Amino acid sequence: MVGAAVTGRWLVGLDAAGGSALPDRGLIGGKAWSIAHMQSLGLPTPPAFVVTTEACLEYQRSGTMPDGLETELQAGMRWLEGRSGRRFGGDEKPLLVAVRSGAAISMPGMMDTLLNLGISEANLAALAAESGDAAFARDTYRRFLQLYAEVVLGTDCPELKCGENLGDWRAKVERNAGRAVPDDSMRQLSAAVQAVFDSWNSRRARRYRKHHGIPETLGTAVTVQLMVFGNFDGQSGTGVLFSRNPLDGSPVPYGEYLRRAQGEDVVSGRHTPQSLDDLHAHSPRLHAQLLTAAGRLEESNREVQDIEFTVQRGTLYLLQSRTAKRAPAAAVRIAVDMQREGAIDIAEAISRVTPAQVRSLLSPRLTAAAARTTPLATGNGVSPGVGAGVVVTSADEAESRAKRGEDVILATATTCPDDVHGMIAARAVVTEFGGSTSHAAVVGRSLGLPCVVGCGAGAVTALDGETVTVDGGAGGVYPGVLEIDHPDEREDEWLRQLLQWVAERSPLRVLRPDEAPEEDILDLDALEAAADPDRLAELLREVEAAGGRTVSSDEGIAAALAAKLRYIVAEPTLPPLLAAVQMSAGKES
Repeated sequence: MVGAAVTGRWLVGLDAAGGSALPDRGLIGGKAWSIAHMQSLGLPTPPAFVVTTEACLEYQRSGTMPDGLETELQAGMRWLEGRSGRRFGGDEKPLLVAVRSGAAISMPGMMDTLLNLGISEANLAALAAESGDAAFARDTYRRFLQLYAEVVLGTDCPELKCGENLGDWRAKVERNAGRAVPDDSMRQLSAAVQAVFDSWNSRRARRYRKHHGIPETLGTAVTVQLMVFGNFDGQSGTGVLFSRNPLDGSPVPYGEYLRRAQGEDVVSGRHTPQSLDDLHAHSPRLHAQLLTAAGRLEESNREVQDIEFTVQRGTLYLLQSRTAKRAPAAAVRIAVDMQREGAIDIAEAISRVTPAQVRSLLSPRLTAAAARTTPLATGNGVSPGVGAGVVVTSADEAESRAKRGEDVILATATTCPDDVHGMIAARAVVTEFGGSTSHAAVVGRSLGLPCVVGCGAGAVTALDGETVTVDGGAGGVYPGVLEIDHPDEREDEWLRQLLQWVAERSPLRVLRPDEAPEEDILDLDALEAAADPDRLAELLREVEAAGGRTVSSDEGIAAALAAKLRYIVAEPTLPPLLAAVQMSAGKES
């Protein structure tokens, strides 16, 4: 059974054998679950144990380490010592560990990790002798001090220069932090676990959870895993592999590899990795082993995998595998391809693509030549699409000039509910302040209106009277009227297949303008009240059909379904059809 070798109230050992039942993901977090899963498949992973999410929640409740956890951590380290033949904090064959966060729902980069814990001035010589490289041992200690300062002591690490002795390094860190770095490795481990617990409530983690709708009550697990060193020697390295291309969805492995490096060297952006071809050139055997593992993980998970791996002295170790984040084009192609391959059914394929991803793919976009134009202002693109017109700085002016047949861009410091009539009239909205949850962003998305926010004080109101083009996806405001491409869902193989599936299953008919019968169709875009989701159902109650950007939004589709319209008129048709199918499936489930 998984975890039979070492377990406790707050701790689970990861020691899976083929066919063993895996621990609950909610208890051990996604990172530890992936380790146990890889072990169950017989794939090479460094041994590890995990402090559970229950321990994190108890820590959040009480403000102190849970009773008994310190004792269990000691037992966990003795177990790792037995698995590795090394000694934690020892002067010979020192055992070093990685301490990593891991919630049940992946939150990449939002919480803290500490590497190389267990290194000290006392055992540095042993690590140097084992590796045959004193510079490697010193660099390992430097990396530990740097992360310990930032993650545990909560301070920026001062520059640790190569020519300084180890005592100077430590003294600089302690002086900068106003606190000591403990000599005892167990005290360091306990402090690292607490720091990971604390990172659950860091500002960036809370914002990420709010943006993605992740519950605050999950907590994070803490995985303690034997360190493997991609920077050990010339036969070592580290990298990331996607089992399929996450940009375009093509069914070929995609990734990066960096020789003589640790994982943070890749993700920090401080070094430029090579493609996986470099690993193939260096060791075709390891490259083939990695691709075989990726194939097994994708088949087992029935999803595209994002795999972190390290090579130490010519041996491959897998550190983590999770469902890969993917660009909109990749999301569509991968869903369709995996259905065609028999890995998932049509309903699952439909569920893996969001209406927002399809809207992004099908929204008007600047031509390649136009996109090279230098922008007048930039901000956060929060509602895709392209709109061009004359900049006006008040909602009333936007409405009055639009009624005279002019194309206008509403550019203000911020927007509020009193500005909705001007937003409806505009071809795009640009603000100087605000983020992805601001009024302009939320209403812009509901109206299907290109929107850029947060361009900076004075950046866009100063453009009053100028003709500009706004790219609501890229977040740019460009001079003049630029050339635009209009993607067609029927011209792409994978979009066309998805369109066929959802059209056959949608509870709501969606017609293109040239397919609509000549009868009264309510144009929601002409109604200010349509920007209020609470009013949509009321507006649609007495009609049989509606059209416009507003009814194509998620809010509009929900209202159309509630009102049981005979059909809506929209172009493109795929986003509203997909939304209707997914909303209907959600109600049934």
